[in-house]
Amino acid sequence: MLDANIKSQLKTYLERLTRPVVIVASPNDTPKSAEMMALLDDIAGLSDKVSVETTGTAERRPSFALTSPGQDIHLTFAGLPMGHEFTSLVLALLQTGGYPPKVEQEIVNQIRDLQGDFTFETYFSQSCQNCPDVVQALNLMAVLNPGVRHVAIDGSDFQSEVEARQVMSVPTIYLNGKVFGQGRMGLEEILSKIDTSAGEKEAAKLAAKEAFEVLVIGGGPAGAAAAVYAARKGIRTGVAAERFGGQVLDTMSIENLISVPHTEGPKLAQALETHVKEYDVDIMNLQKAKGIARNGDLLEVALESGATLKARTVILSTGARWRQTGVPGEDQYRNKGVTYCPHCDGPLFKGKRVAVIGGGNSGVEAAIDLAGIVSHVTLIEFDGKLRADEVLQRKLRSLPNAEIITSAQTTEVKGDGSKVTGIVYKDRTSGDIREVPLEGIFVQIGLLPNTDWLKGVVDLTPRGEIIVDAHGATSMEGVFAAGDCTTAPYKQIVVAMGAGATSALAAFDYLIRATAPAAEKAA
Repeated sequence: MLDANIKSQLKTYLERLTRPVVIVASPNDTPKSAEMMALLDDIAGLSDKVSVETTGTAERRPSFALTSPGQDIHLTFAGLPMGHEFTSLVLALLQTGGYPPKVEQEIVNQIRDLQGDFTFETYFSQSCQNCPDVVQALNLMAVLNPGVRHVAIDGSDFQSEVEARQVMSVPTIYLNGKVFGQGRMGLEEILSKIDTSAGEKEAAKLAAKEAFEVLVIGGGPAGAAAAVYAARKGIRTGVAAERFGGQVLDTMSIENLISVPHTEGPKLAQALETHVKEYDVDIMNLQKAKGIARNGDLLEVALESGATLKARTVILSTGARWRQTGVPGEDQYRNKGVTYCPHCDGPLFKGKRVAVIGGGNSGVEAAIDLAGIVSHVTLIEFDGKLRADEVLQRKLRSLPNAEIITSAQTTEVKGDGSKVTGIVYKDRTSGDIREVPLEGIFVQIGLLPNTDWLKGVVDLTPRGEIIVDAHGATSMEGVFAAGDCTTAPYKQIVVAMGAGATSALAAFDYLIRATAPAAEKAA
């Protein structure tokens, strides 16, 4: 099941186990079960601390649970945790076997102190880069607190269950039988949702912080670069981010970041955070800004948590989000057939009919990927021709189960009240209204800047982009901006990083001039 290289690496990891791990399998007579048992046998053969039993009584089969003698652990994988989830399996083995997690002790204590019974079920796909964060967070909680139970379910292996629960995007998380959340969620975010008192304590702690010399709002490539460059100047630097990594977390493949031939979004996001943590930067995660105002010599940034942070300069790097079509039915059927991540959610539409809206590189790449999974994919483009690179267009046109419709204006998402059943578009050439019956719609029409909260505060373009000069300065004194939320052309990771560095250097220059003697300022 595992190749020699992976076995060698896994054997080294398993040497870190400090207590026995018992894998309790619940197999059946399917080929997938045979694959699961081969995987478990491979793992058990790499460490004398790991053993496999086939006495499991789980209703979901094939599945297996991880436990350790004398420990009250309820952690189960239903299906085969390969692809992006193989790392989740390795971490679960280590943590079940007593290896300490790389989590702050304060978070560990918070998990252990949780009171109540929490039964989590997470539906994932092996191609989903957002799912491991959720699976790993809930697995750790199950290891640390006996009141937490977690089952990670490969949706493609339990199609009837996925259809019965109408799971149409991953990760989808259930808590005690009810939908708890959808999409990427980290450990701290999950804890904040189930431990409500923690949010109040965190807000009070943030409000008590001293003023920063540079406060970065946003933790994507631009924000990370700004934080590094500011911290290297030896000034008090903070980063308040709704989620560190930003839009990069939703990017599958990155091949144009100079000096890095290939990486994936979540890996880059982790590398960004690791780099920032090399310096004395105060990272404040799960914090969304809602307002900014000047109060004397300081800027005050109000957060949705209720706290207010103070700073002498602020760098706005709030990034962008997926643009929506805005047509009737889109909101109603979001995560019920309407989705924005083909890599994550594509496997849930295996053998079904889907559409991709958008004829740029992202849209055409999505259609190509989906064609290998679904029965038929229809690409719908507003313009009279596709805008993607010619090599991608040729590939898409060569696929037998792909159709391209241009000069088409999407007008409505149709559904039966619980899931998508079709898409309606207007032929811009003839004026005819047409409907395409299908089960899934993947929207790939670009990005919108996350600047709604800045209207009337700094100058914005009609599209909502923050207007900046060559130094990243905005219309508000002491406030700079960088990345996809600004007027900077070409929304690319490498461009955002450069802009983040520029804004930090500009903020530092502003601070120097603000504190310089009068004669020096005049010069």
